[in-house]
Amino acid sequence: MRSILAVIFVFFYLILGSIVLGVEWIIGKFNKKHADFMTLRFVQWAFRCVMWISGTKLEVKGFENVPKDEAVLYIGNHRGIFDAVTTYSLCPGLTGYIAKDSLKKVPILPMFMKRINCLFIDRSDIKQSLGVILQAIEYVKSGISICIFPEGTRNKDREHPESLLPFKDGSFKIAQRTGCKIIPMAIIGTDEIFENHLPWVHKQKVTITYGAPILLNELSPEDKKHPGAYCQKVIGQMLADELRQRTTA
Repeated sequence: MRSILAVIFVFFYLILGSIVLGVEWIIGKFNKKHADFMTLRFVQWAFRCVMWISGTKLEVKGFENVPKDEAVLYIGNHRGIFDAVTTYSLCPGLTGYIAKDSLKKVPILPMFMKRINCLFIDRSDIKQSLGVILQAIEYVKSGISICIFPEGTRNKDREHPESLLPFKDGSFKIAQRTGCKIIPMAIIGTDEIFENHLPWVHKQKVTITYGAPILLNELSPEDKKHPGAYCQKVIGQMLADELRQRTTA
């Protein structure tokens, strides 16, 4: 039942949203920043509705680590599509996600994603990937945060929720070139909402923990050379700590 309701909601939201995007486009001609924030809040409202329909109970820890007045680079482990749904619903300011290029084939969805500053990356095309990173750098410079899942693909290891695929260094050029803070996110439980029970949506508790901001220029020379590996260790430890707390609670 939850699955059917979620599909119905998304269908009507995309139809209604097309109209709303048109109105916001007109508003943007006079006040772009206001229109952008309208879109942000509208999409966040939709994501919260999807979480409510799916029975997702969201627990957030360390949100005080998220700056409210500057653009940052969010990085997180990747378990499922609800990684984006849950984390985007919490973003305090304009934030674009770097998503896989295949999502451009989904009807209507790319229009919404581009409107909220999302970028599509084809990791098999080095030139295109570099162009996306350069665009993301410009976004951060203009005050728009960027969120990436540096594993590059969804981790499907159900036996070890604390495990991580190797973090790719390329995406960290966003922080290297802008000097922005990196906000690590440890996400637990999103794969149990949908991916592990296809095609059904399941009620699930999701925990998102925001770690202390990371500044690359404060790292050791070795860690500066391999920011992906360093941040992977940070998030891996965050996941292990949270899972340990669950078992002892």
